[in-house]
Amino acid sequence: MPTSNLQLFAICVLIWGSTWIAITFQLGSVAPEMSVAYRFLLAAAVLFAFCRWRKLSLRFTARQHLDLALFGAAMFCVSYVLVYYAETFIVSGMVAVAYSGMPMINMLAARLFFGTKMTLRIAVAAAFGIVGIVCVFWPEFGKLSVSRNAELGALLTVLSVLASCAGSMMATRTQKLGYTTWTSMAWGMFYGGALALLFGLAMGRSISFDATPAYISSLIYLALLGSIVTFGCYLTLIGRIGAARTAYVGVMVPVVALTVSYFFEKFAWGFLTTAGVIFSIVGNIIMLRKTKTGVTVSKA
Repeated sequence: MPTSNLQLFAICVLIWGSTWIAITFQLGSVAPEMSVAYRFLLAAAVLFAFCRWRKLSLRFTARQHLDLALFGAAMFCVSYVLVYYAETFIVSGMVAVAYSGMPMINMLAARLFFGTKMTLRIAVAAAFGIVGIVCVFWPEFGKLSVSRNAELGALLTVLSVLASCAGSMMATRTQKLGYTTWTSMAWGMFYGGALALLFGLAMGRSISFDATPAYISSLIYLALLGSIVTFGCYLTLIGRIGAARTAYVGVMVPVVALTVSYFFEKFAWGFLTTAGVIFSIVGNIIMLRKTKTGVTVSKA
């Protein structure tokens, strides 16, 4: 695991910025709940094996398992299932804009639940990020419908963002209680995947599986790189620089995704796109700039 926080941040942004391609191969014959379940149950199985190999204890008390179940439900189940459904009703730009507000929401939540000091720098950086993402996705807003489906999509998106923030708060809590990253991730992903599976069954979804090479390879990519590697980095960052700064990953991911789309799908890059990217990068620099003591927050 890299020691630089900047490296951890970059890994999250670069990998999550490419996972949108893999997710497109997950949509279709398999219900979203089931794809989410398969992704995190596979990731959990690999993590359990890794923890056994590293001789890391996987034993927790009943109370600790409750913490891990809540962490997994919020971070690895509810937020993912809701965002999958939200994007069936509204354009992805609206989802990206909502997630760009996570640094601000996390800062407020950290203040409320842990007494973490609120800083002007994080607020300013978050504002730059939100403006940047709005600029990037402004052309998509013309596709919005005023139907109730659009309202439902917006509601699902807000609930997804709140669930993701709740997961970040639970991650902060488990780290403050001394839970190790890998074992808490293993159990959290297990509980999240199992809950997604149960939710799918309760909704009447069939336990179907797409055995095509595209579905299987994308599932493996999402489970190993898009889940284990990225969340390992993400949760480590939460412990080091806090949930608010770490959440800025959500601002930079759409920027990377659109850059990939520009080269591989001929995305039409316009003036607003450039302006939005600049705003987002400036916000990122503000978020990760040097402290007054001269020590950068990108160092452990």
